[in-house]
Amino acid sequence: MGHIQYRAPKVGKISKVSYPPLSEEKLVGVVERIAHERGRVAPIAQIRVDGRYYYLPAVKGVAVGSTIEIGPKAIMKVGNVLMLKEISEGSSICNIEKRPGDGGKMVRAAGAYAILFSQSGENSIVKFPSGKTVLVNGNCRATVGIVAGGGFAEKPLMKAGASHHKMAAKIKLYPRMRGIAMAAVHHPFGGGRHQHPGKSTSTSRNAPPGRKVGHIAPRKTGRKRVRRTLEVK
Repeated sequence: MGHIQYRAPKVGKISKVSYPPLSEEKLVGVVERIAHERGRVAPIAQIRVDGRYYYLPAVKGVAVGSTIEIGPKAIMKVGNVLMLKEISEGSSICNIEKRPGDGGKMVRAAGAYAILFSQSGENSIVKFPSGKTVLVNGNCRATVGIVAGGGFAEKPLMKAGASHHKMAAKIKLYPRMRGIAMAAVHHPFGGGRHQHPGKSTSTSRNAPPGRKVGHIAPRKTGRKRVRRTLEVK
């Protein structure tokens, strides 16, 4: 199981953030609240559809009381969920399904959005935030707009306590001390009159756990050498 410091962060009570099941009729829902959940960077919109609750990544421009249309014949409006083949080219979209009916798997992070580049037969060409262009089934659903919460990483960490709480939510070791700053009994690179490893930082893949630090089985180390060719005049 491992130590608690290295376990994956536990997401909160909202277990399933996905679209309602596929339906031939248009569904109309109302946003009842915008929730924050530990382990997620994007805010979550709680939508009530016919007495049932569904959770989707909140989109910029959607607020409590907004009406969300899901399914065929939905209007092209920020926050609405349509099939890719029904969305106009050049639109910003998010929470895209990989396969029709899977609930939305791609482009769900805060501030993220993809661009519906063009339509190609039964498929749609989508340009992802990475710049990669992918063919996606035109029957897959997507949300029109940009995921809310963008720019959260730009807030400066003014004190160590803020960084502590940020790392604690992600179950990451903080603060993390450098090996060369430790005593010799605590780390293979520790000790000495100056802060230096004192030995090669390349380590065998078969080294025991206490010694397996530094560059693990590197293919090459050091700076890259650039070959210079002399021009003959």
